[in-house]
Amino acid sequence: MAQKTLRLTMAQALVRYLAAQFVEVDGKSVRLCAGGFGIFGHGNVTCLGEALYEHREELPLWRGQNEQSMAMAAVAYAKQQLRQRFMFATSSAGPGTTNMLTSAGIAHTNRLPLLMLSGDAFVTRLPDPVLQQVEHTGNPSLSVNDAFKSVTRYWDRLTHPAQLLQSLPAAINTLIDPADCGPAFLGLPQDVQGWAYDYPDAFFEPKTHYLRRQTADARELAAAAECLKAAERPLIIAGGGVQYSLATQELQDFARRHKIPVVETIAGRANLVHSDELNCGPIGVTGSNSANALAGEADVVLAVGTRLQDFTTGSWTAFAGDAKIVSLNVGRVDAGKHMALPVVGDAKLTLPLLADALGTYEAPADWRQKAAKERAAWNAYVDDNISPTAQDGSNRPMSYAQVIGAVNEVCADDDRVVAAAGGLPAEVTANWRTRSLGSVDVEFGFSCMGYEIAGGWGARLGHQERHADRDTIVFTGDGSYMLMNSDIYSSVLSGAKLIVIVCDNGGFAVINKLQNNTGNESFNNLISDCRLAVEPFAVDFEAHARAMGANAESVSSIAELKEAFGRAKQSDKTYVISLQVDAFDGWTQEGHTWWEVGTPEVSESERVRKAHADWEAGRSAQRKGI
Repeated sequence: MAQKTLRLTMAQALVRYLAAQFVEVDGKSVRLCAGGFGIFGHGNVTCLGEALYEHREELPLWRGQNEQSMAMAAVAYAKQQLRQRFMFATSSAGPGTTNMLTSAGIAHTNRLPLLMLSGDAFVTRLPDPVLQQVEHTGNPSLSVNDAFKSVTRYWDRLTHPAQLLQSLPAAINTLIDPADCGPAFLGLPQDVQGWAYDYPDAFFEPKTHYLRRQTADARELAAAAECLKAAERPLIIAGGGVQYSLATQELQDFARRHKIPVVETIAGRANLVHSDELNCGPIGVTGSNSANALAGEADVVLAVGTRLQDFTTGSWTAFAGDAKIVSLNVGRVDAGKHMALPVVGDAKLTLPLLADALGTYEAPADWRQKAAKERAAWNAYVDDNISPTAQDGSNRPMSYAQVIGAVNEVCADDDRVVAAAGGLPAEVTANWRTRSLGSVDVEFGFSCMGYEIAGGWGARLGHQERHADRDTIVFTGDGSYMLMNSDIYSSVLSGAKLIVIVCDNGGFAVINKLQNNTGNESFNNLISDCRLAVEPFAVDFEAHARAMGANAESVSSIAELKEAFGRAKQSDKTYVISLQVDAFDGWTQEGHTWWEVGTPEVSESERVRKAHADWEAGRSAQRKGI
């Protein structure tokens, strides 16, 4: 019997296939692809655009203002959905495509699904050179799309419509794979998009995907249990993978059963709520005294769902030199870092098995008492750090920490917090007290300025699917706001309300702080220290946000901020609150580990030479791969 076929263009077949993919979430079957973001141009409007129009109800298409921010929104959506669903981003050929490179970097670094569908040069080459084509005379098959090879988990250029039958399922499998999850890129040549092919009907049959879960090898489990049973000072590091595995309950059960203190990575913030007695704070360069003190004394560290990047490990100075690391991770590479004892498996399935293997083991009482003491001391520090009033009764300069503490106090439990590059990730990580699980998104894997508002938009689109009555709160500095703010307009147009807190400290203040801390003079970071033709002045963020359709106001005190936040909660559309914070005072001073940055070995400046010597002194505690 002849196979039934359907004659479609490659673009039509691509969209039809996406619309037929489903996933089971909370016992319900929903579309795996929740739609996408797109800006049309000559490289994608005539063919892919025609196909998307025909499926606009099944795959809603949102139009942003910039390809980079749209892809960022798709990344944030996937994170909010705990990698169970994804969105695509489409661009025309040329600059529209290269705009998405940064977003691909975010998705790749953070192991998040993002499908990029980008126009490409004509396969026939008959009209070459065409508009926006970068010519490589020594390699005519090369285009700007090849730049994505370094920031994707799956990359392909479709030079014939039949290739879609192999490439698209492979891309989808990458997007949903727990270990290899990351961005997938499909280059869609402008001519091939419109070429027709007789696709088999079976290709478009509805398919339901399931989150793959694999238990660890029994020998690895046994070795990990033996190591942990011998621990006198055990510690759990909980990373973002705990949430992606939907294993927050299993983490809590494991820690409580064996009475082991837990610390969180930046990506793992909100694995535990603040009130959990075993939650001993965030670890690392932007961490807490409590977590770092425990890490420095722990003899066995169980790392769950973390890739152990330098901000977690303090460039590998956070742990005792003889500490043993047991790493539970779905990715074998992550599980084996720094000669860790690997346990390759899904956290949700493996943590209960490991708990059973430990039997009646509990962390010694004196270690638990130390953890409780460190936790209490850190909480007292944060209490003081977020207060507008110093202990002597004087008023402090407005700081990030005060702003974070105020919003933390008046927000709802299920409100979602989004932050990214600059000083705010460190300050949010250190000072935010989690009120509900999975409610914090601090993008610090790629540390990408501009993610905040774009990511807030994407997160809100996902958040409102389940929590329409809760808000998405964006913390952004003036630097990131100036870099990418146009999705305030997008959020208003799409009805995806945000509450945006703009903390204006006159430039890139956190990098100025790093500059000063390494002995350098303030230069080209704060607006006042840049090369200027006029007197420096502040941007009117309130007026700017209003011009994009948002409600907005400016405040000058913490009391005013709390009142304004109440009005923002009542607003039916995006609300921007602007305030000025001090660029020099008010930074969280405690809780930091050493961090390796390059400092000049030779300099004319005595301050730089001294800072270099001081910085290098911290290297003595650095683990060398063991």
